[in-house]
Amino acid sequence: MKDRLRERAKAHRAVLARDIPDFSVRIARFAAELAPAPGSVIAGYHPLQDEADPLALMKALAAMGCRLALPVIRFGSQLDFAEWRFGAPTRLNRYGIAEPEHPRVRLEPSLILVPLLAFDSAGHRLGYGGGYYDRTLEHSEAIAAGIAYAGQEVEKLPRESHDRALDLVVTENGVRKFG
Repeated sequence: MKDRLRERAKAHRAVLARDIPDFSVRIARFAAELAPAPGSVIAGYHPLQDEADPLALMKALAAMGCRLALPVIRFGSQLDFAEWRFGAPTRLNRYGIAEPEHPRVRLEPSLILVPLLAFDSAGHRLGYGGGYYDRTLEHSEAIAAGIAYAGQEVEKLPRESHDRALDLVVTENGVRKFG
């Protein structure tokens, strides 16, 4: 069931990405609403294909004095986050995901920007099925902020016991908090 949902959500997201080419710039204007303190660690990601792009938001947060981190997949089952400065070189891991080229400094983020395929009104997200973000968020006190096109919202998503809801989602229309 989730596999079929993922296929449909991915196709729909591709349409949204074409329709909203300035998405990254539009969400950057909401950086202050995330209320990060200077020095806060923000874990983001480099978008793959038609993922909602958080890079301009990350750049705005860095300009506010936040430290940036990117996910690093270790041999375990959850993500680590390594320090990254905007524009610094990255390398592609075995999944084609950009990681810091030299991931030396491991950081504990206070805010994690999470890619997704769909989300619902309760803040549940449909991910890619690997469970990396769910396992990571389960063991983290960080705020989980989905990055999505507003059109990725669906009425209701199936939930499993290991799924962790988002605390908020940032779309081109603004920041929406859950719970």
